[in-house]
Amino acid sequence: MRHALLIFAPAVFAAAIFPAAATAHSAAGEIVHSAAGEELVAWQNEIALLAPLLLSGLWYGVGFLRLATRVSSIHSPFRRNGALFGLGWITLVASLLSPLHELGEVSFTAHMAEHELLMLVAAPLMALSRPISVFLWACPAYMRRVLVQGCNSRWVSHPWRIISDPVVTTGVQIGALWLWHMPSLFDRALESEWWHAIQHLSFLGSSLLFWWSMTRGSHHSNRRAIAALCLFITSLASGALGALMAVSSSPWYAGYAAMDLHGLLPGGLTAAEDQQLAGLIMWIPGGLVHFIAALVFAYGALKQGKVRDRSTLASHA
Repeated sequence: MRHALLIFAPAVFAAAIFPAAATAHSAAGEIVHSAAGEELVAWQNEIALLAPLLLSGLWYGVGFLRLATRVSSIHSPFRRNGALFGLGWITLVASLLSPLHELGEVSFTAHMAEHELLMLVAAPLMALSRPISVFLWACPAYMRRVLVQGCNSRWVSHPWRIISDPVVTTGVQIGALWLWHMPSLFDRALESEWWHAIQHLSFLGSSLLFWWSMTRGSHHSNRRAIAALCLFITSLASGALGALMAVSSSPWYAGYAAMDLHGLLPGGLTAAEDQQLAGLIMWIPGGLVHFIAALVFAYGALKQGKVRDRSTLASHA
């Protein structure tokens, strides 16, 4: 059952989030020539964003209500996990459907804030909530059996064990972060909705996998120490990328530079200043989240080591 829930995770979130990501940003260079056409595109984008988010929320809600009738213990983490998922889902809605999303089309700072909400708020909350079992309970019984049997097979469980290793997921998330902020790929994402959809899905998917592996994905006995090290490395990697943006005196991305030339950037900022502010957001708050999480896991590793030492001494006494 455990492997079935783990393997089902990417499919669930891809099905729920990818359509929303596909319309999360219109192409930076797209020009709408008529007001009526602009309103029609905006309305279609709102529907395309709202529908998958509502679908994922309703899907989880059905599974939650079905499981709620089977959970009688008041000490069960079931309701706490439901609250975590709800907060993560609300964060997704807020980042994709709020004015922040609209502002991100013309401001790299707002764009960065939106990505940070996806990767540092929504992803860890959803990973901590263990949502896949709830999603499965929303499915018919025969479908649950088929999914469990298929995902528990060695053809699926063995590759997953490798993919979900904390060291691997750390490399995947850092790689996604650095690759997508290369000027060539980032400009392509600004120019194409589908490339931007892939970018958003890469950020959210790699973050979900990363945070899940940090909290419960490791098979190592010293998993807390490994998680602390991985989180510390991630804080350095994301902080370094943000610092490079913050100290750069010229804009990296042609899309925002073009907006600067046409006076479209908000707040009177130049493209370089907008990028520097975005870099500070990635550098300080972004790096700080991973660093604090690393300290929490390091404390847990030390505490676990003390308990293990006491048990060893007691066994030899």
